[in-house]
Amino acid sequence: MYVVAVDVGTSSARAGVSDMAGEMLSRAEQPIEIQRRGADFAEHQSEDIWQAVCKAVRAAVEMADVGPAQIVGLAFDGTCSLVVRGRAGQPLAVSPGCDAKWDTVVWLDHRAQEEAEEVNGTGHRVLAFSGGAISPEMEIPKLMWLKRNMPQTWEAAGHIFDLSDFLVWKATGSLARSQSTLTSKWTFLAHEKDGWQRDFLARVGLEDMVEKAGLPAYATPIGARVGPLTPDAAAALGLTTGCVVGMGMVDAHAGALGVLGAAAQDASNIHRHLGLIAGTSSAVTALSAEPRPAAGLWGPYYGAVLPGVWLNEGGQSASGAALDHIIRINAQGMIPGPETHARIIGRVMELRKQDGPDIAPRLHVLPDFHGNRSPFADPLALGVISGLSLDASFDGLCRLYWRTAVSIALGVRQILETLNRRGYAIDTLHVAGGHTRNPLLMELYADATGCVARELTGADAMLLGTAMVAATAAGLYAELPQACAAMQHTSTPRQPDLSRKAHYDRDYAVFLKLHAHRREIDAML
Repeated sequence: MYVVAVDVGTSSARAGVSDMAGEMLSRAEQPIEIQRRGADFAEHQSEDIWQAVCKAVRAAVEMADVGPAQIVGLAFDGTCSLVVRGRAGQPLAVSPGCDAKWDTVVWLDHRAQEEAEEVNGTGHRVLAFSGGAISPEMEIPKLMWLKRNMPQTWEAAGHIFDLSDFLVWKATGSLARSQSTLTSKWTFLAHEKDGWQRDFLARVGLEDMVEKAGLPAYATPIGARVGPLTPDAAAALGLTTGCVVGMGMVDAHAGALGVLGAAAQDASNIHRHLGLIAGTSSAVTALSAEPRPAAGLWGPYYGAVLPGVWLNEGGQSASGAALDHIIRINAQGMIPGPETHARIIGRVMELRKQDGPDIAPRLHVLPDFHGNRSPFADPLALGVISGLSLDASFDGLCRLYWRTAVSIALGVRQILETLNRRGYAIDTLHVAGGHTRNPLLMELYADATGCVARELTGADAMLLGTAMVAATAAGLYAELPQACAAMQHTSTPRQPDLSRKAHYDRDYAVFLKLHAHRREIDAML
């Protein structure tokens, strides 16, 4: 018996076939379309995403060389993109002048900055469970923008989903919604008897949101059995109606489950572990047995990853994207890609051997090129580069790349120190995602934070976490924590180089000073 996990990111849908031990037999990927209009607007087509999911699943099952009837469980994770459908289930346009097929607001879309500021100005108690402020990347401000700017779409709406919930609906026809998505993106308080705070929704002009979006009164726990595949979905996916669909989650939460799920069985020590799912952006996740509110960090969210466990979440809106940006703006005219990054990383290594570890000691960076997600929850924050010269050579690019990598690691240190002030005692980072292929970042995650950096090797954290969900829903394990224990992967530890501590402490002091200077300049303006 096998399960299929599906992970939908910003640019592709991936599917993997796994066995009961969490070993992945095969993985397939299909691109998805994205429409960008300026810095703040981005849309997907949900039907394009569903077709990509179907192609990826069929390809993965074929590569695994297992029969469709052997696939007993399926689960989805996805970005927190917002899918808008009509009362009859038809796609609805989410931007003026766009075709209705562009019915999904991408997670990174920042069109609702003013609405987010308005929500944060209410001071409502729901904000205490979102780090004191919500982001324009969350669904409430996006829905406010939609109602104000697309009244015809709002009037016609009857089904509005987080992306992973949309995929569950396509697969089963169920309107159940995930405790992961509702608590973290829709201000639903899953720890209370009445999760929807109607007074808050009325205050922000969304008194009809629950009805317009077709939302249930209760959230469905992660890993719960939603139902079997419908005949149409089974045919599209190349599976059978005997395949059970489990309630999925936001992609970052799936990654957290993949790297932290097994550690959660030791409740007395779970507060020492931090999940870092790092790629284009970075998601930082911490679990605890009790709520630990922290300003500037999302949460605490109840049951968003594991039942009975609270989640704090932070991150960097641009981490890998920040390194790509540094490459693009350099006069060398290079295009970001694996080969470009590898060439730069190789040269940085040579320069550090040649000139010593401090190859650009007066160059300092704040990597907030797409706002600061944590710990300031400021989507309008801007990046800073201090210490530029006229050097436009390739080596100059390499030095700037190195210092940007340093700043990304220092940003993670700032987030974990914020968490530690709220009762955590983090000394271990569990790193997964694209950054594990960047030796500079992996070195820095240990040395600049002073933590043991454990690299999840030979596994995809999002697909692993989602496979755990699918196995639980299919009844292969009685509860989600049991699936986590049985399907966990070993990780490779990297100890911090304590000889570099004083150097990175100084860099961190400069990093904090740059934040203070930016605030002073913004206040002057």
